[in-house]
Amino acid sequence: MSDTIVVIPCFNEAQRLDAGAFDRFARATHAVRLMLVNDGSRDATLQTLHELAARQPSRCTVVDLGANHGKAEAVRRGMLCALAEQPAFVGYWDADLATPLEAILDFRDVLVRRGEIDLVVGSRIPLLGHAIARRPVRRLLGRTFARVASTVLRLPLYDTQCGAKLFRNRPRTAAALAQPFTARWTFDVEILARLVRMHRDGGDRAPASSLYEFPLEQWRDVPGSKLKGRDFVTAIGEIARVWWRYLRPAAPVYAAPTLPFPQPDAPDADRATVPLRRAA
Repeated sequence: MSDTIVVIPCFNEAQRLDAGAFDRFARATHAVRLMLVNDGSRDATLQTLHELAARQPSRCTVVDLGANHGKAEAVRRGMLCALAEQPAFVGYWDADLATPLEAILDFRDVLVRRGEIDLVVGSRIPLLGHAIARRPVRRLLGRTFARVASTVLRLPLYDTQCGAKLFRNRPRTAAALAQPFTARWTFDVEILARLVRMHRDGGDRAPASSLYEFPLEQWRDVPGSKLKGRDFVTAIGEIARVWWRYLRPAAPVYAAPTLPFPQPDAPDADRATVPLRRAA
């Protein structure tokens, strides 16, 4: 029985999706189920995902959003669909497998061992003995962005943007995902900002005490990334808006809608996801 669901957002991934890696992980791992979200791809991605799910029906689920909504919304809708199934842990992972799928088990182990931890964040720290392969320009921009983000969040996070995160299923997790994101490229920071604000409004322990940075053993830049250098400027502007909306001293209380989760046959504007499942 799987107690962990990990969302994989996919947009036009037919040519670079490593189906073999997904197959191997699904066959070897019983604790984790993969939720493959097709974000309105224009190539054969949806067919590829259905073929993968047909080979691994108990380990893979396909969610088709129909139209393209962008990675942030694909992650959000996939996560809400996963949370509706009440797993112990839920997270998201980049489809290009820059972070190998096997690291999910390491993240899960942290949450199993450490009951006070609510979120495990992958961290691309270039330590000796770790295979972290980033292009120099991307690394420089990433470090600059991370410093800005950590300052805005008031959290000493080394890496906010790694596409590998695993959450404990708590009410705040669903609340942090309940509303569409205002940020396109920096939705990871917006999730963290919402969690920080809820901790602040609740008056409980410091948000840093519920976070765990996991230094990745492996990470690599995968060719074909949709993120361009000019998006760095856009991202900094998004962080400013995130600070203004959630973290400035006079910011209003973050009031997330109450879930139960919408049903799949609800109108598109009101539903979280459109689940499509295909057995072998």
